[in-house]
Amino acid sequence: MFISSAFAQTAPAAAAEGGMMSSLTSMLPLVLMFVVLYFVMIRPQMKKQKEHRTMIEALAKGDEVVTAGGLLGKVTKMGEAYLGVEVAAGVEIQLQRSAIVQVLPKGSIK
Repeated sequence: MFISSAFAQTAPAAAAEGGMMSSLTSMLPLVLMFVVLYFVMIRPQMKKQKEHRTMIEALAKGDEVVTAGGLLGKVTKMGEAYLGVEVAAGVEIQLQRSAIVQVLPKGSIK
């Protein structure tokens, strides 16, 4: 009984000598996983959001656009948060600016 306690008391002292290096080594895969996650998922998503924001800010009257719902139309009215988009002759709808997915080249819609 005394020998087991004595052995148990010396075990943490032996582990403390190499404990710092082993804890850093065990954290390394976790850190590497977050770095890879950043470069594979987070950074490209942020880049895509920035491109979309600049596209939305550059919209002008007469631009031909595609909406998130798949509608094609021509921008007729501009507002701070909303756009008027003509989807057919005499049919105009209002959309949020963020609903625009793509700006088409001029003359795409006939």
